Amino acid sequence: MSDYLPLPSEDWLGALARARRSGTPCALVTILSVEGSAPRPAGTKMYVDREGQIGTVGGGHLELDALAVARAMLTEGAAGPRTKSYPLGPKLGQCCGGSVTILFEPFAAAPWEVWIFGAGHVGKALIHHLAGLPVRSFLVDGRAEQFPPLLPDNCTKRPEPFPEDAVKDVTPGAAALVMTHSHDLDLTLVEKLLKRGDLGYVGLIGSASKRARFEARLRAKGVDPAELVCPIGVDGITDKHPHAIAVSTVAQLLRVRETATARVPV
Repeated sequence: MSDYLPLPSEDWLGALARARRSGTPCALVTILSVEGSAPRPAGTKMYVDREGQIGTVGGGHLELDALAVARAMLTEGAAGPRTKSYPLGPKLGQCCGGSVTILFEPFAAAPWEVWIFGAGHVGKALIHHLAGLPVRSFLVDGRAEQFPPLLPDNCTKRPEPFPEDAVKDVTPGAAALVMTHSHDLDLTLVEKLLKRGDLGYVGLIGSASKRARFEARLRAKGVDPAELVCPIGVDGITDKHPHAIAVSTVAQLLRVRETATARVPV
């Protein structure tokens, strides 16, 4: 996996979970069935990504071919599983004499990106609650001391002296949440994000009165505030605890993501 060296004791399940959290394209290779003699039994699994593997399906030419098939599927962006049968005889240069059928399951879909501008209490709570989901989060702030010492695997720290400079890096279709320590910076960020016109969600922390003030200032700048979500979070949650706001906002993001996914043909 690109930035992670697994411990020797880590199994395929831990590697797969870590890859899914971080958005690393990977595949699971499973011996589906065995006839006769084979180096590993049915049910044996091997984790594969573009740079390495964890586990083994028996070594030799069988494993070399299985690795090649799995990585080819990742390269082409295969969406569904495949099977392949192998006779373990002279053709593969293995003397077991039996045969195996292998299942290849790719996990190549890139996770949804969530950009959080502001590493305050709610920003920190958000990355915590996004940690177990198949998303890639980015935490942006100009104050280095605000970042927590440890970040979840699926979160990238973006220390930016001018946080608005990071707006250009937000992937089209991503979600962006603005919650900095400065209302002026909030306005600058919201203006730049809305001008993009290609994001899946632009949210601003604050009250209905804050939204009204921002709407007036955005219109004065020639920016349509219709797509701005403020207040953020699902209806009916009034608790102002940072983690309550974060949970409510994550629920809203999941709803937005599911709605967007339903509009895209598979």
